Amino acid sequence: MAQLSRFLYRISRGWVALAALIIFIVFSLLTLPGQNALAEEYSQGMGSPDTSLFYKGTDLYRMAEMYGQEGRAAYLRARWTFDLAFPFVYTFFLAAAISWSLNRVLPQGSRWRLLNLVPVAAMVLDFLENTAASLVMARYPVNCPPGELLAPLFTPLKWLFVGGSFATLTVAVMITFFRRK
Repeated sequence: MAQLSRFLYRISRGWVALAALIIFIVFSLLTLPGQNALAEEYSQGMGSPDTSLFYKGTDLYRMAEMYGQEGRAAYLRARWTFDLAFPFVYTFFLAAAISWSLNRVLPQGSRWRLLNLVPVAAMVLDFLENTAASLVMARYPVNCPPGELLAPLFTPLKWLFVGGSFATLTVAVMITFFRRK
């Protein structure tokens, strides 16, 4: 983990963080509205595990039922195309921006420098959530106990680390700004 953290600090320059921000914004503007509309259409207002915070395994099965066969197929396609790319996009932005900011204010050897790995944890949890939920959707109506148990666990953890990443970035940028004055 320390090696990955050091690598992120080494590659995260101001222009890299800016490029990552632009990619994040463009990707979000071009893909999120369409993906959200598709999810809303297929879920018939039930929502998606990815955008929920808390749900139970039984809720996941209700979502799978509401999606129908076509909706479940669309859900699986989205998880392994769009939702495979989006975690890389937001992780690139958050890790680069956090690393760039913290590199300006934290001394080498500080344990706080490992905060640049928070977005990486979010990405891993996002992939685990997608895998678990996809197992339930792919096997429906057959029960999938591992997916039913793990998806509702990974989702709030993912959001905790995504939110923690943005909070870390906000604090890092504020510290960077105030230290420069």
